[in-house]
Amino acid sequence: MTSIPPRRLPPVLLTLMAGLLLVCHALWGWVPILDSANLAFHEAGHPLFGLLSARLAVYGGTLMQLLMPAACAWEFYRQRQLWGFYVCLIWIAENGLNIARYMADARAHELPLVGGVDPEDFHDWTEILSRWGLLNQDTTLAFLVWMGAVALMVWTLKQAWTPRTDTDDGW
Repeated sequence: MTSIPPRRLPPVLLTLMAGLLLVCHALWGWVPILDSANLAFHEAGHPLFGLLSARLAVYGGTLMQLLMPAACAWEFYRQRQLWGFYVCLIWIAENGLNIARYMADARAHELPLVGGVDPEDFHDWTEILSRWGLLNQDTTLAFLVWMGAVALMVWTLKQAWTPRTDTDDGW
């Protein structure tokens, strides 16, 4: 049996992580533990952005869900920690998969909402897409978001597998 060279271990682990996230989404529509944290960030975003404006509160969930991993990615980028940066990009992409799923539910109202709220009474993406006059495009827009998330994962993995020289720090 051959072993993985140490310099190849980070891209192998990143690929396994991305694959596991995609399998979890395919099987269950969510990733245990990680999506519980993502949901906490999402829910915290509503009142935080609501402090700025009541009209912003509905956007705050999705914004916070993306801002948390983006802030972590920025910090890893700033510190020139390439693999942490890549993990955070995968995390952003995984959140894109969640957002796409929630967006696609804007008319169907099949997903359970936090606190047992009836989706007929309030659903973030029903409200957002209705404001924009795009409610009938919910599944098309969700597919585009899903494609963007998968594209971000693929691009990140491509970057991770790109050979680097010993003197190259990856940037």
